[in-house]
Parts: sequence; C-alpha cells; structure tokens
Amino acid sequence: MTYLLVVLGIMILPLLAQLYINFTYKKYLKSDSNRNISGFEVARKILDSNGLNDIHIVSTPGMLTDHYDPSRNVIRLSTDIFDKNTISSVSVAAHECGHALQKKDGYLLMKIRTFLVPIVNFSNKIAYIILFIGFLLEYAGLIEIAIILMSTGILFQLVTLPVEINASRRAKKELIRLNLITEDEQDKVKNVLTAAALTYVAGLLASLLELLRLILIVSNRRD
Repeated sequence: MTYLLVVLGIMILPLLAQLYINFTYKKYLKSDSNRNISGFEVARKILDSNGLNDIHIVSTPGMLTDHYDPSRNVIRLSTDIFDKNTISSVSVAAHECGHALQKKDGYLLMKIRTFLVPIVNFSNKIAYIILFIGFLLEYAGLIEIAIILMSTGILFQLVTLPVEINASRRAKKELIRLNLITEDEQDKVKNVLTAAALTYVAGLLASLLELLRLILIVSNRRD
C-alpha cells in the first residue's frame, strides 16, 4: 500500500503543479499590463538600471522556455513573454533578470547550483545505467549505489528552490522600484511567480518520493 501511494505521488504531484502553472500563466497572459510594456522592455530596463547593459535578451521558441544563461550572458524569453505586454510576460521576464542580478551580486546558492550542474548531470546518467543493471541482475547492492548517485539530484533541487524563490523576490522588488507595475498589479505578479515556484516544490517532492520508492524496492528484496 505504501509503495502504491509513493508511485501515485510521483505521478500526480508534478502533473498538478504543471496544470496549476499553465492555468495561472495563461490566465495572466490574457491580462494586459497597465504600463503597456513588453517582456523584452521590462528585462532591458531592469538590466540597464543595474549596470548589466552587456547582457543580451533574445526570443526563443516554445512556452515557458524562458531562462538565463550565465555562461553566454544572455536571457532567453519565449515568444509570448518577449513580445507581449501582459502580467505573465512582465513577471517571467523580471524573474529571469532576477537570476542575472544573483550572478552580479555573487549570490552563494546560485554559485553552488552552477557548480553542481555538471556533477548532477554525470551522476544521473551513471545512476540510471547502474540502476538498470541492478534490476537486470537483481542485485540490490547496485541499486543502492544508484540511489546514492541519484541523491545528488535531490541536493541540486534543494539548492535550486531557494535560488528560484530569491529570483522572484528580486523580480518583484525591481518591478516596483522601477515603477513597471501599478499597485493593483502587485498581487497578480505575485500569483504568477508563486505558481512558478510551486513547480520546483512539486519536482523536489516527486524526486524524494522516487528515491523512497527505490529504497522500498531494495528493502523488499532484502526481506
């Protein structure tokens, strides 16, 4: 029964989080900003006001594909965010600028996350190979090694969550400081940023449940 509940949690949590962010994102994508300013313009104003004139802002295909690439010093905004003047576009663009501000300020957790990226990518690839072999050979010891390697992904997500929350706080602060949103828009912006953060919370919980599922498998095999 416990195993079934864990599996259901792994399946349902990310799905519910994605449904919520999609609903919130699309809702406020239909709500025009009072300042009639696009996501690109918001990002440019925030960056320039913080002396980050060298960061480029480009449009990228897809929905919610927005991200800050510190290695190339570029912010990529999805087409709807880049072009439109909505609450969603303003919020998401400002959030990505929040990450650029973190790099500028030398925000410790972002440094740690950047350091962990190659380690986590390598560990996950090796972990799934070892996990597959462990199940194939029915050898619990290999599954345990895979669990340890997969734990680096949990560590990465634990670091990522506060990084994302901090970027959202910086985003809202900048939007208010530069008068890019009106007072009655502040709660709407907060709703968009909160919805985005919930996806990371759900992802972390799902990963923890996946780890628990593997631990239960090993435990059952030993019994």
